[in-house]
Amino acid sequence: MKFTPADPPRLFDVGHGEKKIRLKDCGRVELDPDEQVTFTTPSGAEYDVARKSWGFYATPSLNGRLQRFGLRGVLVKNRINQYSVLLVERSQEAAFVRYVADERLTVVSWLDESGVLERLEAAVRLSDEVDR
Repeated sequence: MKFTPADPPRLFDVGHGEKKIRLKDCGRVELDPDEQVTFTTPSGAEYDVARKSWGFYATPSLNGRLQRFGLRGVLVKNRINQYSVLLVERSQEAAFVRYVADERLTVVSWLDESGVLERLEAAVRLSDEVDR
């Protein structure tokens, strides 16, 4: 693993709502295949990113380790029809709801319950069969 800090961090504004959000790009992490980094929060939530030869595991299992690490996956859509998977820290759902309202996002689906994921899988499978 190689970490290259951005010193000073690159500052930039993001967001589609009325309130602009200032982000700091603090650096870059370069992983070799089969290496992982873990991001943590003060409350103890953890988020792993693992590199493989073919790309990345972008999250731990949505309905397994991610839940045990104190995070919930959610699929959202913005005003210009771009989709993102966000990770919401447990006990921060109210802050997330405010963020969704401020940024005018649409929650497509929470991705942390096996039943929801199984219904999504079935819908995709059905759609694939119809397309054939």
